[in-house]
Amino acid sequence: MCGIVGYYSSGINLTTDEFKNAIKSIKHRGPDNEGSFQEKNVGIGHTRLSIIDLSSMANQPMFSKNKQYAIVYNGEVYNYKDIAKKYKIQTYTNSDTEVILEAFALKGYEVVKEFNGMFAIAIYDKVNKTLTFFRDRISKKPLFYFHDNNLFAFASEIKALLEFSYIKSKLSLNLKAINYYLHLGFIPEPFTIYENIYKFPAPSVGIFSDG
Repeated sequence: MCGIVGYYSSGINLTTDEFKNAIKSIKHRGPDNEGSFQEKNVGIGHTRLSIIDLSSMANQPMFSKNKQYAIVYNGEVYNYKDIAKKYKIQTYTNSDTEVILEAFALKGYEVVKEFNGMFAIAIYDKVNKTLTFFRDRISKKPLFYFHDNNLFAFASEIKALLEFSYIKSKLSLNLKAINYYLHLGFIPEPFTIYENIYKFPAPSVGIFSDG
């Protein structure tokens, strides 16, 4: 289990402290390492539980060989060695993260159809200024997001999103979600207990650019 968090701001300034606190709030998901990347109005962060490759070279955010893409990722892709062999990806780590990232750099978002596993993935394209998201087929790995005209933000847990004061100021209880919970015993996607926070649907790919 790892944790991911990030944002793409279209109209407001988020403080570095808020972003760092959002990462720290999900430290229990990944106690072995935490890392982040920020540029202008975009930030992605990760807390790592080391499983496949225990070395620091597999820490995240990880950057592609061509330096265009950065990934934060929670999960496991079981067939990553087969994918590396198929696309002749030369790896410098033993991690599935590197294979996911380089396969995306080669084939684009369609390559997710070949991933066998459980995952919530966010990849930032530093050239085209886009964030691409994937979530596994059976919703095994969580991914929540907030979106309005000024901000898009995502995280493995809702409480990370609540570290952003702007998001906290925009929240109200989702009464429909409460009814669902009382009737079903859970809140079905895409709803959460808050009006403006949603579960990213599975299996889905999403692409976000400025606005």
